[in-house]
Amino acid sequence: MKKNARRWSAAALVLAGMLTITACGSSNANNANGAGGNAKANDGAATTASSDSKLYVPIISKGFQHQFWQAVKQGAEQAAAEFKVDITFEGPETEEQVDKQLEMLQVALDKKPSAIGFAALDSKASAPLLQKAKDANIPVIAFDSGVDSDIPLTTASTDNLAAAALAADKMAELIGGKGDIAVVAHDQTSLTGVQRRDGFVNEIKAKYPDIKIVDIQYGGDNLKATDLTKALLQGHPDLKGIFGTNEGAATGVVNGVTEAKMEGKVVIVGFDSGKTQMDAIRSGKMAGAITQNPVGIGYETVKAAVAAIKGETLPKSIDTGFYWYDKTNIDDPKIKAVLYE
Repeated sequence: MKKNARRWSAAALVLAGMLTITACGSSNANNANGAGGNAKANDGAATTASSDSKLYVPIISKGFQHQFWQAVKQGAEQAAAEFKVDITFEGPETEEQVDKQLEMLQVALDKKPSAIGFAALDSKASAPLLQKAKDANIPVIAFDSGVDSDIPLTTASTDNLAAAALAADKMAELIGGKGDIAVVAHDQTSLTGVQRRDGFVNEIKAKYPDIKIVDIQYGGDNLKATDLTKALLQGHPDLKGIFGTNEGAATGVVNGVTEAKMEGKVVIVGFDSGKTQMDAIRSGKMAGAITQNPVGIGYETVKAAVAAIKGETLPKSIDTGFYWYDKTNIDDPKIKAVLYE
């Protein structure tokens, strides 16, 4: 009986040890799952790094289809690799899908990110979700159009008022300082749409009394901007120039002028870059355009997010620069560095 007792006692000790090891392993596994929860929630997103230990910063843009946003994404990825953070980058199919963008923002916030980058299609509509981010102590970094709110800690963007004013000066020069012109703006709810429209209009009104802006239409989608341009030319056959405020609007203006058989009669000034605009400038269909620094916008957004997470003080705005380009300088190394196809 004593031998059996000793055998049972030894077996009990072994069993207890095994249970202890199993319990520890289970506890460690649970801790690992908890630490990696955010990273796992991002599976299948547009851009994701793999390490569970990294900070997570979702980037919600105004769109995804234009080459501009692909360039912003490229810059964000560069910064993510440099500062060792995980990012996702996504936006709605078109820049008119406010509800879709808000859904993306809500999903991103539900993942409890370390910070978030956001370019609002509609500042007022996004206000409740931005307040939710603030209440959860999630730093918000605005980019491109930014957000008409004091919640973002900074905004990485072009000085759109100044850039559009430069476009107005170039338009005035190209049409000889007089005549009727029009604007096809990409929207009237985002800060970029409002500021590029106002920067252009205010510059014309302040400096060029012999130039009259006869109409302003809204359509950032290429097809819509094409139809708007043809309607403008029908209603104002003496138009001397049209300004398109983003890639979609500008290429739509080119298409509309071409389809109306008005090439060479209407001066077209654009904003942004992309292969279609660059080809139009090389061919002479478009006189020139303002290019931003989209790679820089993406890079500075992620860089600012990391600084915010660390508690560093940020400037109210980060000016990422802009340039005029046309046939004379499109191949200049300085300009080529900020163009995107």
